[in-house]
Amino acid sequence: MQRYKCIVSYDGTGFAGYQVQPGKRTVQGEIEAALAKIHKGEEVKVTASGRTDSGVHAKGQVIHFDSPLPIPTDRWPVALNSLLGGEIVILSVKKVSQGFHARFDAAAKEYRYVLYLGRHKNPFKRNYASHYPYPLDIGKMEEAARHLCGTHDFTSFCASNTEVVDKVRTINEISFKKEDDCLVLVFKGNGFLYNMVRILTGTLIEVGSGAREPEGIPGLIEARDRTLSGKTAPANGLYLWKVLYED
Repeated sequence: MQRYKCIVSYDGTGFAGYQVQPGKRTVQGEIEAALAKIHKGEEVKVTASGRTDSGVHAKGQVIHFDSPLPIPTDRWPVALNSLLGGEIVILSVKKVSQGFHARFDAAAKEYRYVLYLGRHKNPFKRNYASHYPYPLDIGKMEEAARHLCGTHDFTSFCASNTEVVDKVRTINEISFKKEDDCLVLVFKGNGFLYNMVRILTGTLIEVGSGAREPEGIPGLIEARDRTLSGKTAPANGLYLWKVLYED
């Protein structure tokens, strides 16, 4: 039995998230269905670096699966992509040791959130960027971001219904990039809680709009109270951009 590591890109618009859910179309469900066809109906489970919500996209999601089939690594993407259609694309496949685990071995992740700043809604961006047609003070957002970087308990920036007990995470970098009529927020860290990037984004938008001051961020972190932070930004602007491993 050989274990394979895959880098996967997908458009999350038409899926009820990554993780398999009964009666719903999911990214994991589509990949496992394709693998079952290749394995003559035998179930093949895949494990991802983490799950993404409905409407959230991925440029560099990482999964692993085991297979006894002697298919060359350069043929796996061809075989899988022929069965997956265009919404999910297997970018690469490589052999790894049986000890490799897509989730537990992940050392860091990068997420990006895209804000479309145009005055009017754009039908060609509606699924891939969150529309925000109001002025933003990026200088103040950068000031607030500096307070968020480092190791903190991010309870104030985590969905209240999460079952995770330890909410301490390290954010290594939050940066901002203008790309034409969009503002891209880049988040890099050792891990992120449920809805954490979207809540951080919502809070930073409030800072940029003048509804919240950057100096209030440390107190917000200390409060460990989700009700005090910003709104959860819409799912369509979020991308799991990259997953990093020690190798």
